[in-house]
This record gives sequence, C-alpha cells and structure tokens, in this order.
Amino acid sequence: MEQGELFASNEKNDRPNKLGQSSIYYKQAGSILNPTTGFMASYDYTLNPYSGCAFGCSYCYAAFFARDNESKENWGYWVNVKENALEILKKFRKKPLINKTIYISSVTDPYQPIERKLELTRSILRELLNYHTPRIVIQTRSPLITRDIDLFMKFEHIQVNMTITTDSERVRKIFEPYCPSNKDRLSAIKEIHDAGINACITMTPLLPIESPIEFVHSLKATGITKFIVQPFHQDRGKFTAGTREEALKLFNEFNWTTDRYQEVEDIIKQYIPDIGIGKEGFKPI
Repeated sequence: MEQGELFASNEKNDRPNKLGQSSIYYKQAGSILNPTTGFMASYDYTLNPYSGCAFGCSYCYAAFFARDNESKENWGYWVNVKENALEILKKFRKKPLINKTIYISSVTDPYQPIERKLELTRSILRELLNYHTPRIVIQTRSPLITRDIDLFMKFEHIQVNMTITTDSERVRKIFEPYCPSNKDRLSAIKEIHDAGINACITMTPLLPIESPIEFVHSLKATGITKFIVQPFHQDRGKFTAGTREEALKLFNEFNWTTDRYQEVEDIIKQYIPDIGIGKEGFKPI
C-alpha cells in the first residue's frame, strides 16, 4: 500500500470504520489522563486519544500491552478511538492542570491517519490551551502534526518530538510499514522548528543506518538542536507477528550488532555532542 492511500479515507462519513489497512472502532474510555510510572515517571500524566496505531511499527512496545494475543498479532490493523476523550478532559476545568507535565502520546500516535478525519487530538489541544496551562510534549512520526502549528504557537510550554529511526527507506518499510517517509518527517519537523516551536528529533530506537555521516547532516539541516537516541536490542527486542524473520535478515545484512550501533552512535555524537540518551533525554521541558 502506498503512503498516499493510507492517508485517504474510503468512507464519506465523518466516522469511518475503515482507513487504509486499519479497522476503526469507537470506544468509551474510562479515563484520559493517566498517572505515569516507569519510563514516563518524570511526567505527571500521559494522554492517549487513541489505542492501537495504524502505523504498525513491527517493534512497537505498545503492541505487547494490547489486551489479548489477537490484538497483538494484528497490531497496525486496528485503532480504537476514545470518542469521549474531550468530555472527560473537560471535567478537569474545575481543577485546571496548571504546570502539569503531559506526554502525548505514550502508546499510540496522536497524529495517525484517523486524526486527519476526526481532529480528536486537535480538540484536546484546544481544550488544554483554553482552560489549562500544562507543559506538553507531543510525540509523533506523522507530518500531519504541522496542521496544528497555529495551536502550538499559543502554548507557553510545548515541545514537539518527531521520531526518525533510520536513513533507509528499505529499513523503514520493513520496520515501519505504514509510516510516512523519512524525508516527509524531516520536512515536517523542520517546519515546526521554523515556526519558532521547540522541536526535538528522537531516534528511538535507532535502526540500521546506511550512511551515518549523511544521516546526521540531514538531521542537523532541520535547524533543530535537541536530539535523543537509544538502541534497539535485537536479542531482547520483540516483533509483532510475521515480522521477526524479515527484520532479523536486515539486521544481519547491515551487520547491526551492538558494536556497529555504538560506532554509529559515536559518529552522531561527533556532530551532536550533547545528544540525549534514552530515558534521560525524554525528561519534560
């Protein structure tokens, strides 16, 4: 499936049940602001407008928190819309989220294709902007995020993170089969940065790289100065159903061992000496 097809709805109504390869379901959520633990413990809350993700990254840790084996095996082919998310958030107007740190999103992409149709993330951001004064970090790998630059510019404390994991389209198509291209992501985060919005590129995880020096030059060409990197450990990493064999072939072809990863990270550090590493890099703004 071509990327253009993924972002085009085959439904004429405002609540499509199918978008690209993913089935869309509409659910009532019990909560929308979730207190943090573990990797995100430095934030007050995570906020996920959706569960599941149409981008279907083969290594996504969120897939392994899915409610059952069928959902795990079909990762990338289903998305649950938390259709009452805005109504839940409105209840916090009685006790505004002043200076609370919120990470959007931890187990889904807030700008995956269905967001273009529903604008659920946008409505949540508008609510936060008009009735609260939180500190927000938004994580995505979608160029759709540039749509909301007008809102981002009005927040006092906000940072947009763009995930870019490789310089190879072949690698991307194996590990991130339904994601936008690397080129489109770089262009989008440059546009965010050029609009005067705090921006960061997250290489999390860093996947096999074809040309490390050219890759780091493409990152720096965006004008962004904040970067985060962390490895993918293929010996401990998991893959969604049907993707492990193909992924491991690429690891072997690129000789993507721990030593090779470290070589590439060291090259990146030559050009970006203050790069954030793993969890420490993700601390709130």
